[in-house]
Amino acid sequence: MKWETVIGMETHAQLSTRAKIFSGASTAFGAAPNTQACAVDIALPGVLPVLNRGAVERAVRFGLAVGARVNRRSVFARKNYFYPDLPKGYQISQYEIPIVSGGEIAIRVDGSEKRIRLTRAHLEEDAGKSLHEDFHGATGIDLNRAGTPLLEIVSEPDMRSPAEAVAYARALHALVRWIDICDGNMQEGSFRCDANVSVRPLGSDTLGTRCEIKNLNSFRFLERAIEYEVRRQIEILEDGGSVVQETRLYDPERDETRSLRTKEDAHDYRYFPDPDLLPLEVSAEWMEAIRAALPELPGAMRERFAAQYGLTPYDAAMLTASRDVAAYFEAAVAGADARIAKLCANWITGALSARLNEDNLEISAAKVQSSALRALVERIADGTISGKIARDVFDAMWAGEGAPDAIIEARGLRQLSDSAEIEKIVDGVIAAHPQQVADYRGGKEKAFNSLVGQVMKATKGKANPQQVNEILKRKLSG
Repeated sequence: MKWETVIGMETHAQLSTRAKIFSGASTAFGAAPNTQACAVDIALPGVLPVLNRGAVERAVRFGLAVGARVNRRSVFARKNYFYPDLPKGYQISQYEIPIVSGGEIAIRVDGSEKRIRLTRAHLEEDAGKSLHEDFHGATGIDLNRAGTPLLEIVSEPDMRSPAEAVAYARALHALVRWIDICDGNMQEGSFRCDANVSVRPLGSDTLGTRCEIKNLNSFRFLERAIEYEVRRQIEILEDGGSVVQETRLYDPERDETRSLRTKEDAHDYRYFPDPDLLPLEVSAEWMEAIRAALPELPGAMRERFAAQYGLTPYDAAMLTASRDVAAYFEAAVAGADARIAKLCANWITGALSARLNEDNLEISAAKVQSSALRALVERIADGTISGKIARDVFDAMWAGEGAPDAIIEARGLRQLSDSAEIEKIVDGVIAAHPQQVADYRGGKEKAFNSLVGQVMKATKGKANPQQVNEILKRKLSG
């Protein structure tokens, strides 16, 4: 039997406020355990929550960015469950009326675009953290995270492969950073994904039994966890068994998911409106002010880059993968024509991107600034150096040897573009390699490339490749 994978995602984005969602305690990462947990966070008797306006603003910003309906009125609820790192015995969240309903995220997989529908996005507080590794025979509780503001973003089960799930997570991660509502630091827990995975017979409209894989904090682990879980479920079903609805954890060392607990349904949490918090109301004036302050969004920028600079959809998507990359590109191509823009795009998505990955750097810390890259590209465009030599110049720039013009002069890398001089060298190569000349004239195209290589070798790579090709073809056809 052939099977279809069905994936929905629940993502917790920690909102970038300095204070918690219902108290004034700090959200800074890395403090000593329990030093950032105030009376509200640890649920001392008689304390009352006070909603953080900044958290609401960030939720509205997200809703507007994904084309969702931002509900002018939403309600906070108590989600009841017991766990040692949940001091109140309930989590303040939103249930029946969230602040954001609907919306969509566009993804690209294998060159095709697909839109993933969103069910909702709601505000809630984080729980604390249980520490198992640092204690022998005991568990420590750190309540620094308790009350940290989260936006839980829930998708529809629209994804059909691990690759689509990763593309969705990456697009969502880029968006929350782009609109500055979350720093996206997955190592610190600022962006965490839960994947709801099920399988069903190909062609069926009935959803299979889902399992939730919790707290995936890297895109690589997300992909591997889903791949494993899909295989596990298919094996169970093909052996005649039934998949149990449960919550599972991914073990990256063993590359497998394992059962954590049976999966609860909404009624198990006994949701009810929180009596300590009034319904949240967002005025039309405030919403429009937030809308006016939004930056140009990635989708709109992709379309503009394609129209303004003649870029391919792929290049436009790569250059809008993050706001910093887009800003670097725009700075590099300011006032440029389409040819310069295309060359800059190629260098940013190619050599620059590779160097950033090698050195584990963000583009904001690139060792070649946008203005220097533009200067390098202009030397390729005006024929001063070839694209091949430009790679050597770029490496020297990255190593801190200075501006491209200075490196070109210091190393004597200026391209040979004198037609008469190139003709003499071509004549010498033709005379020295009669067999390759005969092979080319006999229809062997590879022989031509060999002759071009000989010319480039004779000029130490400095000859203009286009001129070499033109002159050599003219000579060989004569």
